[in-house]
Amino acid sequence: MADIPLQVISENSASERRITPSWSISQLKRKLEPVTGIPPSSQRISLKTASKETIAVEAVDEDTTVLSNFPLSAYAELHIVDTRPASAKLNFNDTSGVEKYIMPEEEYEKKSDSVLAWKKAERLGRFNPDAPSLEKAKIDGFAAEIGSRGIEVGKRCRVGGDDSRRGEVKYVGEVKEIPGSIGAWIGVQLDEPVGKNDGSISGTRYWGTESALKHGVFVRPERVEVGEYPVLDDLEDMEEI
Repeated sequence: MADIPLQVISENSASERRITPSWSISQLKRKLEPVTGIPPSSQRISLKTASKETIAVEAVDEDTTVLSNFPLSAYAELHIVDTRPASAKLNFNDTSGVEKYIMPEEEYEKKSDSVLAWKKAERLGRFNPDAPSLEKAKIDGFAAEIGSRGIEVGKRCRVGGDDSRRGEVKYVGEVKEIPGSIGAWIGVQLDEPVGKNDGSISGTRYWGTESALKHGVFVRPERVEVGEYPVLDDLEDMEEI
């Protein structure tokens, strides 16, 4: 009889396995141990058929009872439960005791199949001979944008052309906590708590004090318009009664 593909499912694993119907239940359990990590004596096996019926795979004599006695069908589910007490089970999710290997930097640099090697070959990032000038041009571009827009700390502004996102410029400069960023950012204290932070990022405070309300936002200069943007009065548009 041909092997049958089944979905073998346990607490810590799930995989497709080909099962030979002529195996005994004992043979099956021995073969499942390296797959599930559960000793044969602690395995409780059940078969979930295509009709969703659950059948216990067990017998009085498991050494002679073969799997062909059960309604095996392709891609049915074979569930294996670990009957050991929790204290006796191995925790495969706990990696605290596993020694982590860190490849020495000099060894990594010698590899020809690494991301670093690919970047070198493609002349990307810091391996681009034009990178320093491109970076400087980007920094200079932000500085020019700040000057042309008249952005200064203390000036009123609005963000992103949204008249409801008015506020005050609180910071102009680099924000090293923003990954991969170079050049100047503009920190704005919005009038309404519709920002992303309270004036601090990753533990570094750029203005204000700690608050649960998020009035702060950091944006690039091109998104900031300086001008006469007083605090909006919610009652301005109400008709007189």
